[in-house]
Amino acid sequence: MPLNDNGQVRYNDPLGGTPSDFGPQVRTDYWHKKALVEAVKEQYFTQLASTKNMPKHYGKKIKVYHIMPLLDDRNINDQGIDAAGVVSANGNLYGSSKDIGTITGKIPSLTETGGRVNRVGFTRILIEGEIEKQGFFMDFSQEALDLDSQDDLYEHLSRELINGANEITEDMLQIDLLNAAGVVRFGGVASQDSEIIGEGPDISEISYNDLQRMSIDLDNNRTPKQTQIITGSRMVDTNTINSGRILYCGSEMIPTFTRMTDFHGNAAFVSVEHYAHANDYKKGANMIHGEIGKVGDFRIVVVPEMMHWEGAGAAVSSNGGYNATGSNYDVFPLLCVGSESFTTIGFKTSGEMVKFKIITKMPGTATADHNDPYGEIGFSSIKWWYGFMALRPERIAVAKSVARI
Repeated sequence: MPLNDNGQVRYNDPLGGTPSDFGPQVRTDYWHKKALVEAVKEQYFTQLASTKNMPKHYGKKIKVYHIMPLLDDRNINDQGIDAAGVVSANGNLYGSSKDIGTITGKIPSLTETGGRVNRVGFTRILIEGEIEKQGFFMDFSQEALDLDSQDDLYEHLSRELINGANEITEDMLQIDLLNAAGVVRFGGVASQDSEIIGEGPDISEISYNDLQRMSIDLDNNRTPKQTQIITGSRMVDTNTINSGRILYCGSEMIPTFTRMTDFHGNAAFVSVEHYAHANDYKKGANMIHGEIGKVGDFRIVVVPEMMHWEGAGAAVSSNGGYNATGSNYDVFPLLCVGSESFTTIGFKTSGEMVKFKIITKMPGTATADHNDPYGEIGFSSIKWWYGFMALRPERIAVAKSVARI
């Protein structure tokens, strides 16, 4: 319904008419809210995050101490004294070692008289995260609202404005997660991106064995197999997804998973409809958004906007049927994010989620000035704060592979 310069509904004559006696039109707020709900449905990585709320007047950086466990190779200090009273290199006893001989020799035994022996120490690392402001805006005219053949034009513009901001936030978070991974594995015999190849005897396509080794790495890093995701309204409930970890990938990797075999030559991929309850599968209940199936310890979730590195692999000479850009193979990531491995940083929020600030001024007296003396142009702007902090990068894993064409 057309609006007048004061944002009120105009009846009958679309070029004039009398403002409604009921009061100003607030339809724009309704559509903003609806668009936010729709945007949440498309989140994949944001729903995994907890959010630390940055208070006012403390700058843009947040810092957290992480005290290393005693029996950890990262606990490096100069306070060690062994059972014989001799200063040891590190005060962490046997650290992360699993060797029986090493552990036996480092057991903190005591004699009858005790003495100044078996002293240990602790160390801590400082984790930092920084927030930055993001935002953009759009213009629209009064004529567009009044005369366009699409009478709900503003509804669609508003929805796409918020969906765009949501996707930008998801993209920034995805990049941060890929860069923060503490566990990195490569398909085939590759050891770096530039060695990823789609031809010859050692094609760098991720295998069942590669996924099993990555799962073992995560187990050794004490990464929980129960990953919390937030469903429905992000401010309401949290469901725990059991039986494995979530592995995110792009749709380009579907042919790789569906062809994958286990150590016995049997199909390793189990499609989601085979293990989801029939009613759950129809309704989407107790399932992860985008889940297509399961391989080993991983539940496979396809993210439509999953990124990759174009042309970052080895040079192409005789392509074996894998994606490439220019003269080099593309590198595709498979991302696993363990519980409590990262947090996003919010500012002026509830401390629960990233929150967008939307400012809308409809054409009319609110926007009229010397640049637009007739008040014909309105605008909507959206801004938000974004920050990322990797709390336990050893619980974030990425496997890099070529993808079949």
